[in-house]
Amino acid sequence: MGATTTTMENMEIKNQFFGKNVLVTGGTGFVGSHLVEELLNQGANVITTFEYTDPLSYFMMKGFDKKITMVQVDVADFDGVFDLVTKFEIDYIFHLAAQAIVNTAYNNPRKTILSNVMGTTNILESARLYPKVKAIVVASSDKAYGKLASGQYIETDPVKGDHPYDVSKSATDLISNMYFKTYQVPVVITRFGNIYGEGDNNFSRIIPGIMMSLLKNETLELRSDGKAVRDYLYVKDVVKGYLMLAEKVDEVKGEAFNFGSNDTLSVIDLIKEIEKALGKKVPYKVLNIAKNEIPYQSLNYDKIEKLGWKNDSLVSKTSKGIFDWYKNLIEK
Repeated sequence: MGATTTTMENMEIKNQFFGKNVLVTGGTGFVGSHLVEELLNQGANVITTFEYTDPLSYFMMKGFDKKITMVQVDVADFDGVFDLVTKFEIDYIFHLAAQAIVNTAYNNPRKTILSNVMGTTNILESARLYPKVKAIVVASSDKAYGKLASGQYIETDPVKGDHPYDVSKSATDLISNMYFKTYQVPVVITRFGNIYGEGDNNFSRIIPGIMMSLLKNETLELRSDGKAVRDYLYVKDVVKGYLMLAEKVDEVKGEAFNFGSNDTLSVIDLIKEIEKALGKKVPYKVLNIAKNEIPYQSLNYDKIEKLGWKNDSLVSKTSKGIFDWYKNLIEK
């Protein structure tokens, strides 16, 4: 089949995933489900790991469980992961499965390390032993860099997390780099800010929390002091980045890429942006009880822009669609 362009806007991606066996670990999750959606649009044979499913998730509400192969396996189980990779003759891997909640990591560091560090190791070791895999895109985080007083992280900054979730992502980066440098496993590392969009049902996160407080007419409780600054990155832009790096793996393997945003906002400023976009007042209360919050995080993304990635989404433009998603969720 000749090269075609993806349905995603603003950037062309060759449809090289058509007919390929693509593993998305954590594909039933928030970001994973949007990636699964686009891979299905491109005609890929999609396989995902999962531990449980949420009937109100983006994945289930879109009916993806009827369109892909689902394998119940924990990425911390090497035998299960390797069996999956070889049994389904995987061509591409997008490794998204992780314990992704900072507060959960604080309370359960061992589980976080098993999932995030050993899970990544098991994926990369499986690719080392099964060289048919053409590319592995690993989802890391801006948290891998640790604390930054001001300015923006660049890819050459050292990774130096010092709390459970941050350290698990620093280790993920280092292990991925080791597998490329030592064994030439074709891995690419991605580092993102705060990802948001339709289908994020973790209501401890700020944007889902804002939407639900509006829909339920409740006061939003801010665990932080409201001053922490983050990049807010729309999920569809994240998917564009994943696919582009897998497509260009021969150029970029062994490298790390930041994906940033033009929405670099404090929590309070984020609330104001959403209020303006929706024409609604968000009542909130500052609790200031959060532990291990990094006060300022922003990513320089010049490197990925030079490859052709574009980030045109803003909270001011996406808030209405996201609000409508959660309104539909409540009605369900």
